[in-house]
Amino acid sequence: MTAPKPAVGGTVLEDHLTHLAAALLPFRQSEQLLARWGGELAHRLAGGGRLLVAGNGGSAAEAQHLTAELVGKLRDDREPLSAIALHAETSALTAIGNDYGYPEIFARQVRAHGRPDDILLLLSTSGASANLLAAAQAGREVGLRCWAFTGPTPNPLADLCHETLAIDSPEAQVVQELHLVATHVLCEYVDRALPAALATRPAAGSGPVRAGVEVVLGDDTGREVQAR
Repeated sequence: MTAPKPAVGGTVLEDHLTHLAAALLPFRQSEQLLARWGGELAHRLAGGGRLLVAGNGGSAAEAQHLTAELVGKLRDDREPLSAIALHAETSALTAIGNDYGYPEIFARQVRAHGRPDDILLLLSTSGASANLLAAAQAGREVGLRCWAFTGPTPNPLADLCHETLAIDSPEAQVVQELHLVATHVLCEYVDRALPAALATRPAAGSGPVRAGVEVVLGDDTGREVQAR
């Protein structure tokens, strides 16, 4: 559903609320998507997967808000869930930007940290940021499930990701505000699905252990041994 074009001309607050109200009607159609994402995210995180998120500017703040809710809690106490905001890794960010260029600041981290059981969520009001497009491409290359929060579609980021929650508003502020609502709703659905996800996860020690560093070496006999 496309948002009706709002009539503006009042105070700054009135105009802002008019744009927000116009975007709320189509946003209501996002509930099923957020419920499904919340269930999938709960099962992946309970099974040892990880959520990687990234954004620029205000979208970076929104993405970091999401990781705070998952590693901490939304409302009720529960075990911490693995979620990393790539833009918060400031030393890695500046080193990668300096050595490889700004468009690679997230993509290189995705290649370093991402595993096939992980989900990559990218936030952008425009859906056209070069560093997020590179991250989405890297995510698909390493087998991550790629989601996006964006502004209106079509946009390049939505085209690269498997699924997108798009806010139908020309106002970047409104897009970011409804991304925050979507974050809270997504976390609510994660919490609802988490007990069932935890009940079905493999027993400790029955699956592969994720290592931060894995190096393959050769011994004197030519056999391969792994150092972690």
